[in-house]
Amino acid sequence: MMKKNDIVTLEITALTNEGNGVARHEGMAVFVPMTAAGDVVSCRIVKVLKSYAYARAEEIITPSPDRVDNDCPVYAKCGGCSFRHISYGAELRAKEGFVRDAFGRIGGLSPVFMDICGSDSVAGYRNKLQMPVARDENGAAVCGFYSARSHRVVPVERCLLQPELFSEITAYIMRAAERLHISIYNEEKHEGVLRHIFLRKGHYSGEICLCLVVRRKVPELSRLAEEVCGKFPQITGVVLNINHEKTNVILGDKGIVLRGKATVSDIMCGVKVEISPQAFYQVNTPAAERLYAQAREFAEPKGKTLLDLYCGAGTIGLSMAGEAARVIGAEIVPAAVENARQNALRSGFSNAEFICADAGEAAEALAKKGTSPDVIILDPPRKGCDEKTLSACAEMSPGRIVMISCNPATAARDCKRLSELGYIAETVRAFDLFPRTTHVECVVKLIKK
Repeated sequence: MMKKNDIVTLEITALTNEGNGVARHEGMAVFVPMTAAGDVVSCRIVKVLKSYAYARAEEIITPSPDRVDNDCPVYAKCGGCSFRHISYGAELRAKEGFVRDAFGRIGGLSPVFMDICGSDSVAGYRNKLQMPVARDENGAAVCGFYSARSHRVVPVERCLLQPELFSEITAYIMRAAERLHISIYNEEKHEGVLRHIFLRKGHYSGEICLCLVVRRKVPELSRLAEEVCGKFPQITGVVLNINHEKTNVILGDKGIVLRGKATVSDIMCGVKVEISPQAFYQVNTPAAERLYAQAREFAEPKGKTLLDLYCGAGTIGLSMAGEAARVIGAEIVPAAVENARQNALRSGFSNAEFICADAGEAAEALAKKGTSPDVIILDPPRKGCDEKTLSACAEMSPGRIVMISCNPATAARDCKRLSELGYIAETVRAFDLFPRTTHVECVVKLIKK
């Protein structure tokens, strides 16, 4: 009987959507982080449960053909990446498998699966950075990322997923915060001022918005904003976000502009957009443009009325507004709705309107008013859609629904429910917007039966 601290030899046969290798031993599944399908490894069992166990690789006896050298010094400590030890081709195969498995196992569905669309770049692709700040065991102010399944900050000088400029800016801010005696937030004691550093960059414009998440405003922050803008001319605005709550939520409700403007200008699918810190915006712009192009192909919006739920700053709906007869967007974040309205005006789209409301409430209200969209776009958060939203969508009886999802499991669950409400999940395509992480997006075309 397998027990904790046993040393066993395992052959890894697959990867989970959490990034762990999977093997079998004594009839049980054993999950081993940072292994690749095809590895033969000597492992130490670290936890044994009723039907599965977890292990730690002690030695790679025979490496998988998919294995590559890890190129990040904090990979084993940081909770950000999961696939730096395998080739990008192997990563894409695994992610395509995650999507196929979810729709078959969770949804009980058999759509046509198109080949996965990868990212042109696997490094420096992120246009957004959120870093918690803390003090290390020596009392030095550091910023980085949380270790996996913890709130312990792993100091990171250079994240390979971010533009190099982001690392230069964060390092400068940490030095300036110490010099200006801006206190660093202590999560356990709920003390201090500076909590998070938030950066957002326009892919095409190059503009950067710096958002400092703080527990309270202190005069030294204005000096910091002045200095950082003088050092980095790419920063077109500095915003203070006040979050005085003892919470895991990063952003608070109140924002104060210290320098410049509170938004970043960019172009998405040919549409000029302004994005505020609170608004959702895909972090990999070129890959997102290909994803939106696929959604547009599935939607066939020409001459149609299109309802865009969970619309964020309106980027998806506005990417189709040039062809659609009418676009209606709904989003619960007020700043994002204002961004969407201004983005429509800026691009000259008089056929687009945006509602500030929860997606389910907006869909329900529109259904009661007799609104009859030809196409509904759903782009929910990771938790997926609620029953109210799905039922209201079906009640409006559009000819097709296009779902964009960052979580194949909830997408499969929601498509299963939509199939019960009269829609067939016809075609699915996976998109990799987050290379080296476990995350994968998918776009689903659903047709009314």
